[in-house]
Amino acid sequence: MPSHRPLSRSCRRLAAAGTLLSLPFSAAALAAQTAPARGARDTVQLPGVSVVGAPDRLARIPGSVDRVDATQLKASRVLTTNEALRKVAGLVVRDEEGFGLRPNIGVRGLNPTRSTKVLLLEDGIPFTIAPYGDNAAYYHPPIERMESIEVLKGAGQILYGPQTIGGVINYVTPSIPRTPGAGLSVVGGSRAFTNVHAKAGGTFGEAGGTGLLADYIRRSGDGARANTSSEVNDASVKLLVPLSGSQQLTFRGNLYNERSTVTYSGLTEAEYADDPRQNPFANDGFAITRAGGAISHRVGRSERRNLTTTLYGYRINRDWWRQSSNSTQRPNDRSDPTCGGMANLHTTCGAEGRLREYVVVGLEPRATWQWVRSRAIVELDAGARAHHEGQERLQVNASSPRGRSVGVSGNVNAGLVEDNRRTTEAVASYVQARVATGRFTVSGGLRGEALRLTRFIRRPSATAPDGVQGATNLQAFIPGIGATLQLREGLTAFGGVHRGFAPPRPEDIISNSTGGVVELDAELSWNSEVGVRWLPARPVRLEATLFNLDFSNQIVPASVAGGTGAALTSAGRTLHRGAELSLRAEPSRTLGGVALFTEVAAAWTPVARYEGARFVYIGNDAGDVPGKVFAEQNAGGTRSRVSVTGNRLPYAPEYTLTTTVGARHVSGSELRVEAVAMSEQYGDAANTRVLVPDGQQGPLSGNVLWNITANVPVPSTALSAWIAVKNLTDRTVIVDRTRGLLPGLPRLLQVGVAYRL
Repeated sequence: MPSHRPLSRSCRRLAAAGTLLSLPFSAAALAAQTAPARGARDTVQLPGVSVVGAPDRLARIPGSVDRVDATQLKASRVLTTNEALRKVAGLVVRDEEGFGLRPNIGVRGLNPTRSTKVLLLEDGIPFTIAPYGDNAAYYHPPIERMESIEVLKGAGQILYGPQTIGGVINYVTPSIPRTPGAGLSVVGGSRAFTNVHAKAGGTFGEAGGTGLLADYIRRSGDGARANTSSEVNDASVKLLVPLSGSQQLTFRGNLYNERSTVTYSGLTEAEYADDPRQNPFANDGFAITRAGGAISHRVGRSERRNLTTTLYGYRINRDWWRQSSNSTQRPNDRSDPTCGGMANLHTTCGAEGRLREYVVVGLEPRATWQWVRSRAIVELDAGARAHHEGQERLQVNASSPRGRSVGVSGNVNAGLVEDNRRTTEAVASYVQARVATGRFTVSGGLRGEALRLTRFIRRPSATAPDGVQGATNLQAFIPGIGATLQLREGLTAFGGVHRGFAPPRPEDIISNSTGGVVELDAELSWNSEVGVRWLPARPVRLEATLFNLDFSNQIVPASVAGGTGAALTSAGRTLHRGAELSLRAEPSRTLGGVALFTEVAAAWTPVARYEGARFVYIGNDAGDVPGKVFAEQNAGGTRSRVSVTGNRLPYAPEYTLTTTVGARHVSGSELRVEAVAMSEQYGDAANTRVLVPDGQQGPLSGNVLWNITANVPVPSTALSAWIAVKNLTDRTVIVDRTRGLLPGLPRLLQVGVAYRL
């Protein structure tokens, strides 16, 4: 079987280029102007981990901001990343395999498939398989490892590109404790669920000494369907080394491994009606290994003036062997006479191996200056990034159900089907200034992105015996401006507008057959929002936002019914408008030692529609499935062309609501009840209610799911226990039709204990 190619030469070139980018920033000058820090008492704060900043800066952010903090994550005993993100207004998170290993995150009516419309960060560092060239969430860090989640949707996104369309989601890991300690939690539950989480760390030596934090998670269980299971091992470490009174080094390392029995295909309508939790493809398997690390150097402990330079990199190997990629393939090897169909699925049918290797490396210096004058505060954030991505992509077809190598030549579909390399070289720079005077703050910034995309198809063909190669360049300038006005103590109005930008993938902009450049523009939009934020002295937080996303070009799957088309196309104009409400409240008074509290995350998106001229084609003769929605006309020209202008975008529910009510006793015991509601969605651009056999089109009914959690600390010990039930009523709902029908997670019972030294 062909091996993955090394990427080291390009990585070395990038590192050299990134070093040059950091030269304009004078570390010595910053060090001379730095004041001593006021760190948190119990933890050592690491540089550059937050996209929101310190709590006192929240009121001055000119855009929608939300944070799921450590209390919410811990007390809710969140099972998946999906569950945690549903606590944020405006996010739509679609389930897939049941345990949120590959979340599908949509923002404000944007398509959630593979989370491609959002920028995902961990401690401010990108982590998706290829943030520029393939921003898909096939890897996602375990939510158990996170201390909080920050979500930024306004103009401040321009500091964290390249994706500036939907929002920035930043997962913040725990800070290093000043006092050495350790903790262990063990969870068991239904569907063979187990989760063991151990961590230890502390600061050693004199005050300001070396800090260390190590974390390990092992998680396993059965998924939402039969013949699906997963096992995840995740180990991470961070080390903080002070170099002098104003400089420090931070090392981060992580090793992640997942082995899952999981298929890519959903169910047909007939299969779902027979048993919505069945999975015919028990031979399918997914494996991913990610090794990553980062080194950050910071000069200047003051938040007013500092420079942080981060060198980051990771390698991902992802193999997905499957006998079906969507519900029209029953199975994908059926054209081979030795297979023939589903009757021989477990004996003579082969399997497709989608084998991927990704290497990402980048260097990013980021500086902050603040000048305080008698009547104004001026802040300046500026930085640059040099970034390289290399993708090695193979498709290898085996000749047996569990074959994991090139099949025998006698089999019709066996062999090497795809062999290509894709690279993205990117250089970015950005600057944002903020001026605060009295009750008024105004900020403005600009981001520049320059990309070179290449694609080398190595598999020979009759017309290209040596393969084909193509390349193209792309540049973009991304402006943003915003303002805040303090209406009264704790009450702030904000507003902003910025350019939404996301680059196309090399596979979509460079032809697979000729190497020529395909006319596929970058995704572009103008995003604006206005709102109010209320932060009174008591533990209450309220934010209400009106938003408008006006796309001049949004990229959508070429197969608007979903499932069969891998290519993307420019959909032209789309429009998204709506409102969001986020509320957390806990009265200061208790009744009999019990305090009631509530949390609300609500979104209303009445407008999420196609604008301009946009058409689909409906099958209506013997050569097509009657009523099926297609992206293109067939060779015979028999499909009916139908305008979808004004239609609602697929997977864009009008309403979402997550509400939690609970009671907390002064002893620390707590009971939480959560309702997660979502209105009806459409599964295709035609907004059809016509069901077809493959299950890839039609509506997805609205639903309400209930979760309940009870937390009990054991008196006079460092031991705590909890019990949680997810999907309390065991409701079966359709969560996706993209590749066929997928059900959501069934009822799951969890029981856990934790001990902290």
